[in-house]
Amino acid sequence: MTLRDVELGKSADVVKLNSEGVIKRRIMDMGITKGARVTVNKFAPLGDPIELTVRGYNLSIRKADAALIEVE
Repeated sequence: MTLRDVELGKSADVVKLNSEGVIKRRIMDMGITKGARVTVNKFAPLGDPIELTVRGYNLSIRKADAALIEVE
């Protein structure tokens, strides 16, 4: 399952980042690393981006990037 598939209000743990290079580095710099607990707070009115809580702060991420983050 990817972060894009997590339902509103649910939490998941990051298992793997399915990306390389600049995109992977940007995601990791935002605090989304293996083992991090991520909670989905909101979806934008048109569904993109997604607001998350990770490591105690709120973060917005595009659905395309969320699809690269494998969670359980």
